[in-house]
Amino acid sequence: MSKLDADLPIGVFDSGVGGLTVLNALRKAMPHENLVYLGDTARVPYGTKSSVSVIRYAEQAAAALIERNIKLLVVACNTASAVAIEPLQNLYPQLKVMGVVGPGAEASCKVSAAGRIGVIATESTVNNNAYQNAILHLNPSASVTAQPCSLFVALAEEGWHSGELVESIVSECLKPLKADESESLDTLVLGCTHFPALKGAISHVMGKGVTLVDSAETTAKAVEKSLNENELINHQSDRGAVQFLVTDGPERFARVAANFYDEDIYLPEIQLVDIQHFNVP
Repeated sequence: MSKLDADLPIGVFDSGVGGLTVLNALRKAMPHENLVYLGDTARVPYGTKSSVSVIRYAEQAAAALIERNIKLLVVACNTASAVAIEPLQNLYPQLKVMGVVGPGAEASCKVSAAGRIGVIATESTVNNNAYQNAILHLNPSASVTAQPCSLFVALAEEGWHSGELVESIVSECLKPLKADESESLDTLVLGCTHFPALKGAISHVMGKGVTLVDSAETTAKAVEKSLNENELINHQSDRGAVQFLVTDGPERFARVAANFYDEDIYLPEIQLVDIQHFNVP
């Protein structure tokens, strides 16, 4: 790639709005980068779909972003990261494709002193063992406990992030992770892009002895490292531009986005796109 490619945007896709936590982390880490975000809101959630369907959706989303001439692709959806990274890398060997599972697993291994690591995610991500396998690959002696917390997605999207009721629900969902005090966790991976919105409540319930690993923040750091290594950092003086694409419901996307993204997103900024017609190579 030539130096001119540094001006190109980073492409980010998710099944809906949760990936905005990754976009938010990218904006904070690299404010001068141009970004294109695609939310496949017509087919959300991916977590209830088969792996075959998720791979097909991911390939179509990737093709739509690549058509916009991106320099790096971020798969912000944990479900898609768990099953579609390798197929996408095989399809586009000339493009760096990064997911959220790898950086989250790597960060958890680095910060966990005792190797007792918990993972909370949607049921699909937990059942396909993506985080468990990634963590054990990096640290075979680690003890990994995974707990599905799909209810957290609804809380995050409705803006219920704190308060007595939220902490009560979070406490009930996390109870299995606190059952065995002799094998108490020292690290907990937030394995869904929605979950950073509930970080305060989760941290309070788990206690000070448990370090939370935010896969959005770790992914942003991994992306920045990759761009630096390939001399693709954008050194423009202006703040980078952000484009928003959705496959359905731009009104709802604009409304719910405020629960995950620190900057205002106005309805006229959101482009409705059809990605199902894209032919995958």
